[in-house]
Amino acid sequence: MDFKPLITLLAIVNPLAIVPFFIHYTQGFSSAQRKRTIVTASLSAFAVIAVCAILGLQILEFFGISLASFQVGGGLLLLTSALSMLNAQPAEAKVTQEEMDDAAAARTSVAVVPLTIPLLTGPAAMSTVVIYADQAKTFFQHAALVGYGLVIGLATAICFAAAKPIARFLGQTGINVMTRLMGLILAALSVEVMTAGLIKLFPALVG
Repeated sequence: MDFKPLITLLAIVNPLAIVPFFIHYTQGFSSAQRKRTIVTASLSAFAVIAVCAILGLQILEFFGISLASFQVGGGLLLLTSALSMLNAQPAEAKVTQEEMDDAAAARTSVAVVPLTIPLLTGPAAMSTVVIYADQAKTFFQHAALVGYGLVIGLATAICFAAAKPIARFLGQTGINVMTRLMGLILAALSVEVMTAGLIKLFPALVG
């Protein structure tokens, strides 16, 4: 297990790109409410990744889905997310204006929905963790994958805590550039994931 899962997750989750959404959802929040939102969103992101790393394969087995099929489907999902990011849209940002208004009205749930799910850890992030969980052969490798979830949670907390300074420093243009760069990395990684799945499904492709 190398750092490729962490790089992939950072590219998908990309908390920096979610900073504008965080600012939008927390408008009018008190300092205590904003801190509570940051803590809840960070812990929720870690929890989603940890659960997928530990139980993801068992869930696939329960539904009778082969990992190879999941890799191809997950790779396509990653590629779709990458294409969105190349257009300067957050990978998991699929919320409507109505959902944004509802979330702003229900402040107690903003940290989990939509900030954590689907903006931070949506289907693409979940499928990525499950795919890499299959490659983890030892307890320590699984522990490392869960540890990467902790890193994602910490990165989320740091970005959200410094949301306003980051937004002022980078500006929308800077955030767009960062999102496009992460999208390019994610596109390359998604091709690798799909290729691994296709080789398992169609061994003849190896030649």
